[in-house]
Amino acid sequence: MEFDESELRKEIAIAIANIHGIRIGLFTPDLAFDAIVKKQISRLKDPCLKCVDLVSTELLNVVHNCSAQMSRFPRLREIVERVITNHVRKREQECRDQLAVYINCQLSYMNTNHEDFIGFANAESQARKTIPTHNNHLGNQVIRKGYMTLHNLSIIKGRSFWYVLSSDSLAWYRDETEKEIQYILPLNKLKLRDVETGFINRKPTFALFYPHGSNVYKDYKQLELSCNSVDDMDSWKASFLRAGVYPQKLLNNNEESDDDSIVIEEDVDPQLKRQVEVIRNLVESYMSIVTKATKDLVPKIITHMIIKNTKKYVFEELLVSVYAQDDQVELLEESPDEVRKREEKMAMFQACKMALDIIGDCSMKFSGSATSTEEEAVLYKPTVPTRPTAATKKSYRLSTPPPVFSRPAPPPPPGKMRKFKSEKNISDQQPIANSNLIPTFYVLSIP
Repeated sequence: MEFDESELRKEIAIAIANIHGIRIGLFTPDLAFDAIVKKQISRLKDPCLKCVDLVSTELLNVVHNCSAQMSRFPRLREIVERVITNHVRKREQECRDQLAVYINCQLSYMNTNHEDFIGFANAESQARKTIPTHNNHLGNQVIRKGYMTLHNLSIIKGRSFWYVLSSDSLAWYRDETEKEIQYILPLNKLKLRDVETGFINRKPTFALFYPHGSNVYKDYKQLELSCNSVDDMDSWKASFLRAGVYPQKLLNNNEESDDDSIVIEEDVDPQLKRQVEVIRNLVESYMSIVTKATKDLVPKIITHMIIKNTKKYVFEELLVSVYAQDDQVELLEESPDEVRKREEKMAMFQACKMALDIIGDCSMKFSGSATSTEEEAVLYKPTVPTRPTAATKKSYRLSTPPPVFSRPAPPPPPGKMRKFKSEKNISDQQPIANSNLIPTFYVLSIP
């Protein structure tokens, strides 16, 4: 948890002053610690409730996106989304009440015995180390020397003196020999501010004063000093800043004050400053403990009371809540868009089916005509004569019998006809079944 340091220290100082009242406090009051811590803890309530709102919004967005899957049944989607939304809103309110109870528990008791708490002794030791001590670091070191003009002694024309600025005081002499000292002004609780130039004095001027309004030099409320140039005045201002003399704090642009729109920053008492630093260390230590516990518990409470409970409700009780509705018949009514889409798809399906049937019939007819055309082409295909080879001729001679010429034989001559044995054998033999393969020889005897 982040703090505004200036506001926090201011609140602590006001709390300590209110507790002490008109008395001067010797010890650091613990009631100031309780008041500041309670105020800081109460600031944690709004971030916790905002975290609940963010989680609920995101969960409802998830429910809406998931219910888009039921867009086919708009009535069912509406009822489911409404039932879950009502349950989430109910759990959200219970979670907010639980976080409010947690913040009230933190406010009711300050556990200063926590093991991580810094404790008063450690806080005081740290306060001593962190309190700024500008003058102690510088000692009585001389920061700057030079001439400036003092306008308090003369209205018309100021007097020039030799000024010596150290870390503890501002001294001025008659001249630079530093033999005749005129005055030594302590720098403790002094403040610095610019002074407008008038008709008589044209030099850049600044003034030293006390915030509580006491006299600075003799009967004067402020010490007005001028330089010869603006650069010289800026250099002297930087030197006063090193010595611990700070410029006054201006108001915002939209604010106004009774005294020339200037508010004087009150100087803090060293003892009050130490007490503020101690309380600040205690508050920071305790708030770190509370913030750590809050960061750990708030997500757990939200997860348990909203997310897990909603998940359990969806799995176990959502169906019962949907069936408990009066209009159960209308839950599964389709939207007009879905009906139109289904009819378009069915019409497209029937058109595709008819197209496939037509394509099948055309393919069958085309295949039958192609087959008959191929057979006719084979039957009426002209043959090209080729020249037979030697092997073809040889196989033809072996397989084809020689032609048989039947012609009438001439009449035999007168005399006795002799019949040879070979002729007898040949004539007596039975015809062979496959007479095409074995040739038949006839021997005639001619006298």
